Amino acid sequence: MTNRKREERDLYDADRQRTGRTIKVGDPIPDGYYVRVVMVFIQNSSGHYLIQKRAKSRNGMYATTGGHPKAGQSSLQGIVSEIKEELGINVNPVELKLFYSGRSDEEQVLFDDYYLKANIPLSKMKFQKEEVEFATWFMRSEIKGLFKRGKMLPNHYEEYLRLQNWLKEQRIAKKLIKKERKQSAKARKKAEKLV
Repeated sequence: MTNRKREERDLYDADRQRTGRTIKVGDPIPDGYYVRVVMVFIQNSSGHYLIQKRAKSRNGMYATTGGHPKAGQSSLQGIVSEIKEELGINVNPVELKLFYSGRSDEEQVLFDDYYLKANIPLSKMKFQKEEVEFATWFMRSEIKGLFKRGKMLPNHYEEYLRLQNWLKEQRIAKKLIKKERKQSAKARKKAEKLV
């Protein structure tokens, strides 16, 4: 992005409340304040994840899509905007699921992690040259390999593992709900027979 240096970011307090103060991109974060970071993991129906290789000027590492919301944007608006800027695609905000929110006091960052299930052809993507060299769909084993070889941003891999735990919990919850529904249906039928 050519005018990135002129962008402003909102400053937040430790309770994730917007303070009304802003800083310009590149300026140090004042003590006691935080900036917001958003990232998204996009998974297709084959179970692959869209991972991008950052431009050389942005460290050339593999990472997921993400960045900082601009001043005035919510977390959700910020991630929709980052997807559009970095990948050139529009996504429906309703389809994005927030699966984790965290805070790093050391880095003075509040972060929100999103998950999107979508089949997006690579041919429909238009990468932001200043940010992204390319993106492609990776299997889970390939993502692990990138991290083990030191080619993936460690904090992005950490959030990817968090997503895997969240997805596992979602599957377990669905199974439990299904089991409970079956049991209550059986109990209803039994009760109807007694009447």
